Amino acid sequence: MSVNYLTTSEVADYLRLKERKVYDLVRQGQIPCSRVTGKLLFPRQQIDLWVLNHLEGDQAQRQPPPAVVAGSQDPLLEWAIRESRSDLASLFHGSGDGVRRLLEGRAMVAGVHLLDPDSGQYNQPHLLGLGGVKDLVVLRWAIRRQGLLIPAGNPLGINSVADLTRPKIRVAHRQPGAGAARLLTYLLGKAGIMTTSVDWAAHPSLNEDDLALSVLQGEADVGLGVEAAARRQQLGFIPLYDEQFDLMMHRRSYFEPSMQALLAFTRQPRFAQRAKALGGYDIRQMGEVLYNA
Repeated sequence: MSVNYLTTSEVADYLRLKERKVYDLVRQGQIPCSRVTGKLLFPRQQIDLWVLNHLEGDQAQRQPPPAVVAGSQDPLLEWAIRESRSDLASLFHGSGDGVRRLLEGRAMVAGVHLLDPDSGQYNQPHLLGLGGVKDLVVLRWAIRRQGLLIPAGNPLGINSVADLTRPKIRVAHRQPGAGAARLLTYLLGKAGIMTTSVDWAAHPSLNEDDLALSVLQGEADVGLGVEAAARRQQLGFIPLYDEQFDLMMHRRSYFEPSMQALLAFTRQPRFAQRAKALGGYDIRQMGEVLYNA
């Protein structure tokens, strides 16, 4: 059997249970499993999470957080929350805000895409103040394409980050703590450009849609954002960087019905169709457990 999945007999051996008990747990909906051509299969990563969740017992959170997905706005995530009927609410004020709400127990899930400029790695818990969270789980949502959003037809001939310092080029930007703000600072630094040499828009954009609208409405000439946001507003797009967008949560939250409904929805064909239509997404690692404290 694939190391990624266990059969009924294998999971029974792994958990030191009788097969009949495993079938009882399946019937009660108490253990993660899927049915393929009539055969029960148990995803190894989810079984490990399930075991740890039960071992924690009283040490786990007593008061569950509100069923809110906070952090960075992502067009595909936003659509999936709505279409999955998961009963999850969303509050997208940037990656940094999502991490804070997760730590403070004010959100169930944080959508995060925070680059560490020194290592080039994304969403490292110990660099985000989450290293002490003993039941933290990080799941891959998608690889997203980030780039420059420009008016259709590119009337100002903007082609690279270096063009952001040209006279009369006004640059839209995200709030401090947002993943896009951190990435833009990183890209400017790699190009040898100081942030003080850029003519920034008067006010920060609080999410992907706001930034795209800022360019569409002429409040700015260019801004850094995801390809899906550019397509949604029929803007031009210059790809610059493929980034990792992940979901962070406490282990117990992973097993909440609302979270399981969202993850189940991502396995439906129309989810992949939507990702393709939005553009700029690689969802091949969707749902993979990247970190399990």
